[in-house]
Amino acid sequence: MSRIAWYPGHELILQDIVRAENCRLFDAGGRSYLDLESGVWCTPLGHGHPAVLQAVVDQLTRVAHTGFNYTSPVVDDAARDLLPLIGFEDGRCVFLCSGSEAVEYGVRAAASVSDRPLFLTMADSYFGAYGSASTRETDKWHIFDWTACGECPDKTGCGEECPYWSSIPFQRIGGFLLEPGSSSGLVRFPPEKLVQAIVTTVRENGGLVLVNEVTTGIGRTGRWFGFQHYGITPDVVALGKGVGNGYPVSVTLFGPEMTNRLGDMSIAYAQSHQNDPLGAAAARAVIQTVENEGLIERSRTLSSLLIEGLEAIGSASRRVRAVRGRGLMAAVDLEDGPDRAFAVRAHRRLVDQGFLVGLRPGLSVLRIDPSLTIDPEDLTAFLSALEEVLNDE
Repeated sequence: MSRIAWYPGHELILQDIVRAENCRLFDAGGRSYLDLESGVWCTPLGHGHPAVLQAVVDQLTRVAHTGFNYTSPVVDDAARDLLPLIGFEDGRCVFLCSGSEAVEYGVRAAASVSDRPLFLTMADSYFGAYGSASTRETDKWHIFDWTACGECPDKTGCGEECPYWSSIPFQRIGGFLLEPGSSSGLVRFPPEKLVQAIVTTVRENGGLVLVNEVTTGIGRTGRWFGFQHYGITPDVVALGKGVGNGYPVSVTLFGPEMTNRLGDMSIAYAQSHQNDPLGAAAARAVIQTVENEGLIERSRTLSSLLIEGLEAIGSASRRVRAVRGRGLMAAVDLEDGPDRAFAVRAHRRLVDQGFLVGLRPGLSVLRIDPSLTIDPEDLTAFLSALEEVLNDE
């Protein structure tokens, strides 16, 4: 079948998906597939959650778009729901469309109030498809490779005696942008002591702390936000993907310190759907549904089933190099050759059995990120299928 739409760089594993319900996708022939990737991390409430659908429909009957020179009560209502979740009761936020935008907006805002030239971040982070955080030019960013820190024997903290630590030019750092667990989709978590040491040092030097929660937010890691596993308080938080449960909305949130620094300053960024009522209504429905249905707690409970099941499979299979996970966010690193033949074959066999997981481009890594609403029985069925596929191979 010919394709008119363009899918650059992506193999079409399934074609003609015509319907979705919670964690299931249905093709034109009526076959059902279990979606263990939440779309692309985007549907923590499952596909087509009725509360979100109703909120979007209701808002469409009122006003969907106002433009950035006008406002709507639902935008303020959504902000009041979101800000306290992060501890930003006295902060502010702006609603945008994509995670890339939310990160870039936060970086531009931080740069506008900083008198230091560099941002600091981890080498394996992914912050979006465009902008300074995407290109990370060397005159604006210091990229820290934390690979050696993952197995550091020193449990007391970081200091000048460490050559990796001493390479960071903190005197020139105006902000630290943390991605607390995605690692460009590889699901790797920077050590807690490293993150806390960086945050403390950046703050001591008058810098700001920014967090990219596009993939790790909205209960994905077993808490509302990934940074909460590190015991830190950020100044700027970027949300996307799951905050709209499939609707393209993102949010950049500013804490009290950042709000005070900004004052009435204008950020050099504007787009047509900034603070749209429709996006705000979707985000508000997502937050309220997560709270009403106790999905953060459910994520932690289901995490035990998923992660422990993957670890048991990994310990019994010579094909599994490592299992990494937190909450409902996991990766299975496979032993494979340079042609990735085994990973591609295993991935295809899972699809043929009706289970959709992510296969990292160019790598032998399977990614599993189910919705917080997935049935335990479906997780158990997937684990059985994965075990069978790995054992057969």
